[in-house]
Amino acid sequence: MHTYNTSESDVILKEYGRVVQNMVNHLKTIEDREKRNQNAKFVVDLMKQLHPQMKDPNVDYSQKLWDDLICMANFDIDIDSPFPKPERSTFNAKPRKVEYSQKEMKYKHYGRNVERLIEEAKKLTNPEERENAIIYLCRLMKALYGAWNKELIEEEVILGHLKRMSNNELEIDVEKVKSELQTGMRLRKQSGHMKEGSREMGFSGGRDNRNRNRNRNNRNRNRNNK
Repeated sequence: MHTYNTSESDVILKEYGRVVQNMVNHLKTIEDREKRNQNAKFVVDLMKQLHPQMKDPNVDYSQKLWDDLICMANFDIDIDSPFPKPERSTFNAKPRKVEYSQKEMKYKHYGRNVERLIEEAKKLTNPEERENAIIYLCRLMKALYGAWNKELIEEEVILGHLKRMSNNELEIDVEKVKSELQTGMRLRKQSGHMKEGSREMGFSGGRDNRNRNRNRNNRNRNRNNK
């Protein structure tokens, strides 16, 4: 059973949409701090992708994105932001007016931002860049669908949605998409296994190394005193 916007919490920064707000709300429920930080980085990256102007290499929007995430969490989230936590008063100014398109949305759960990304992808003329954009959109749409529906969805369905939303201009072989998405999942799993393995082998980080060095120095001093 789906929830409706009228029964959900407010969208604090409307330029990011309901789906991103729900993701931020979910972040606050993750008990494991490491997982919470990893997911926060994913959400920040998604927020950046949703606004093409933030990809300008001459301007660093990182602090704005992290500050916006904390604001959407109502300043009540424990994450390792690379920047000082913003003050609530910073966001008390009159909110910016967001212009919404009057065009009917084909799939509301993807949001206006995905529609904008699709329009940007349609402008790409380089075949490799266009293919990478389509794969990225498929990955993003699958994640957004899962956040909305809490169910798995086949790549064929995602591609069908993308084809319709792009007016048949964005197409790709479904096996290519499956291969790319599965490769991404394997890399994330391998990364997690490598971290666990390094801890089991004793490579648990600087703090443990410092403790071992401190104990070794204490033993040497004790021998000298004798």
